[in-house]
Order: sequence, then structure tokens, then C-alpha cells
Amino acid sequence: MTYSIPNIQSTVLSMSLLLLLLIILELIVKKYLLVKEPNKISDTNGKSVNRWVKGLLAIISFIVFFFVLDTTNINALKWFWLALFIVSMGQHTFMEWRYLKGSKEYIISLLKLAVGLIYILIFIF
Repeated sequence: MTYSIPNIQSTVLSMSLLLLLLIILELIVKKYLLVKEPNKISDTNGKSVNRWVKGLLAIISFIVFFFVLDTTNINALKWFWLALFIVSMGQHTFMEWRYLKGSKEYIISLLKLAVGLIYILIFIF
């Protein structure tokens, strides 16, 4: 099954709009709901764990995308990006919850995960 260029371009446009939406959402939530100074995982004991997990996720994603995935199949690409979004945001949320005790930063990540999933399921699938 072949796909036309406009179909691929619309998917890329949808993913770009999702990125923009998540950035705006994070800025709004941080400004109005979190009054404290934001914490970072890199300021805690979880710095090395977070780097290793993100690096491993990047390597696995690279290998799957270039050597396993059929990049001519737009449906396979959509599922790949959906799975990657869920795993990466889930990992980020867990790391914030685990290492930023007393902080509500993980709520922002959970909100971004939920909004991102809803957006992907409505506009991309």
C-alpha cells in the first residue's frame, strides 16, 4: 500500500501542532498552577539513572525506526510514534514522581501525556 505525499505531510503537520500544543500547555500550567520554583531531575540522585534510561530509549528507538520498522507504511509509523510518545512521557513522569518528592512537577507531565494521547487519537489516527 502506498501513501501520497499530502497524507505524510498532514501527519508531520499534526505532530508539529502537537509539539506546539504541549509546549503552550506546559507554560500555562507552570505559570498559573505551580507557584514554586520548578525542580529538575538533574538536581537529584536520579540524574544518572535518567540519562541512562533516556539514552537507552533513544538507541532502541533509533534501531527500531531504521532497521525494524517499515517506514513506507504510514500506519506503522503512527503506531511507532504513539508508542514512543507513551514510553518517553511515561518514563519522564515516573522519574519526576520518583526523584522530585514534594514537588508536583509530575502532574504537568501526566497532563501533557493525557492531552498528547487525546490529540494523537483524534487528529492523527
